[in-house]
Amino acid sequence: MEKISNILRKVDPGSLRLRLTAGIAAFSALGLGSLSVWTSLKMQDILIDNHKRHVEKIADRLPRDVQLYIQMMPQASGLDKSINNLIDNDTFIWIKNPENQIIAKSTNWNQLPNATTSQLMSLTEMSVKPEVTQVQQRYYVLCGAALQVQSKQLGKLFVVKDITREQTMFLALVRSLGIASLLIIIVISLAIAVYIRRSLQPLRQLSQMAAVISAADLPEAQLSLKQAPSEVKELTQTFNMLLSRLAESWEQERQFVSNVSHELRTPLTIVHGYLQSVLRRPSNLTATQVEALETAAVEAEHTIRLLQDLLDLARADSGNLHFRMNPCVLNDLVAEVVGMAQKYSDRTILIESPNHPIEVKADYNRLKQVLLNLIDNAVKYSEADTSVIVRLQQQDKAAIIQVDDKGYGIPLQHQARIFERFYRVDETRARSTGGSGLGLSIVKTLIEGMGGSVTVRSRLGEGSIFTISLPISPK
Repeated sequence: MEKISNILRKVDPGSLRLRLTAGIAAFSALGLGSLSVWTSLKMQDILIDNHKRHVEKIADRLPRDVQLYIQMMPQASGLDKSINNLIDNDTFIWIKNPENQIIAKSTNWNQLPNATTSQLMSLTEMSVKPEVTQVQQRYYVLCGAALQVQSKQLGKLFVVKDITREQTMFLALVRSLGIASLLIIIVISLAIAVYIRRSLQPLRQLSQMAAVISAADLPEAQLSLKQAPSEVKELTQTFNMLLSRLAESWEQERQFVSNVSHELRTPLTIVHGYLQSVLRRPSNLTATQVEALETAAVEAEHTIRLLQDLLDLARADSGNLHFRMNPCVLNDLVAEVVGMAQKYSDRTILIESPNHPIEVKADYNRLKQVLLNLIDNAVKYSEADTSVIVRLQQQDKAAIIQVDDKGYGIPLQHQARIFERFYRVDETRARSTGGSGLGLSIVKTLIEGMGGSVTVRSRLGEGSIFTISLPISPK
């Protein structure tokens, strides 16, 4: 039962495969069902309708025979003679007078059980058209008619034919036909399901190939299916054309971001320099002017950092982001970064590191930028009375740096996307803290450029832990 439940849970009600299988199976069931009904009717015509016509002929002929015989002999003898001439082993006849008394009957009634005989004899009316009925686990064709001789009503004629053997055979054939039809429908459905699955396999392959294409793969990405239907090959060509257009758009976007970042950074740096120069000589400025210039300087500095991040990402996309990889001691780097962070924050930042030095080969300045970004995030997105912990440890051949905060935490559905560019978990909070949505993207780009990896583990209300893993420098 568990296996069946697991299979049912995996079934997608909206899948094309299920819809095609169900549709074709339904049409097959309808076709086979119609064929079964038609075959059953034909078998009934062959096995039973002949007996109905035979009984009907007896009911039509007997009055004529009775009229002929009673002209030559007494009425009772004529009735018996007429009845016994028309019967066989399975046909039974009797006649009742208007007072519902049996005045004549066939001589073969002793072949039937007493209970069946009593039940049949007790009938007072029968349909003029032959009908099949069940009496005492046996099947009979019944037919009745008025018996008139020379315009005189002698009574009612009753004709019964035992068709138990034929009816049992007919029911068995219908039952076998139903079971066979059901088995054929199941086999056809399974065969159709397998065939449709194989037919849709090229589409599944196309989907799998398209799913693994990243932005970096766009320039060289080409989908190819050698053995596929013509329609799927056309779809593949359309996908390839779409990928080409996406690659062109992606390249144009990178060029635009790179050019804009480069062109705006220089004038903004000059503006920021002049603002700082004016603020260093505030004697001729009012308090309002000083406040306005300080705000302008802060925003200019923020914009310069944003442009620098965009420029770094554009360089990374184009493969022009270079790293100066040199051996560096992480213990010293972490201590320096924490010291710098504490100068610009009133928060408690703790260091947990081993006594022995941990050395990696990395770009010292880039790694320092990464740690400053992570610590800045931890400070921004946690309460002022909580501390931030930077842990350093060594696991096998990897150096592990963790930045741990006791902040708001990141919802699970957002954790897989926080390293995407411009992605923000909370737009309102990001604006209030000055976040641009590029910090973690820069972190991921720089760490992976140095041969490492970065992950996050977070729980709402308990905080987040960002973990950087870098290979240990070989000695």
